[in-house]
Amino acid sequence: MLTSKQRAYLRGLGHVQPSIFQIGKGGINENMIKQLDDALEARELIKITVLETALMSARSACDELCEALGAQPVQCIGNKLVIYRQSSDADRRKIELPRP
Repeated sequence: MLTSKQRAYLRGLGHVQPSIFQIGKGGINENMIKQLDDALEARELIKITVLETALMSARSACDELCEALGAQPVQCIGNKLVIYRQSSDADRRKIELPRP
């Protein structure tokens, strides 16, 4: 579980990142979850946009993705969401979280 200090740090990092995935009217499927899993392993922090045509809200998409990926929600504002999961490979870890 992330502390508020760690979440604030990750929000700052996520603010400048571009959205690398979009959720549309097709919703969330196994292929998208696999791609997001690979992206989280490589980047640790990703931003996702939920399009207006999607049949779900950004909050419900965030909850569903975090549960499926074992990730932590960082931020969900409007139609954008940011999620974080530490890389399992110690050599690929890029983000150093502040101490709690």
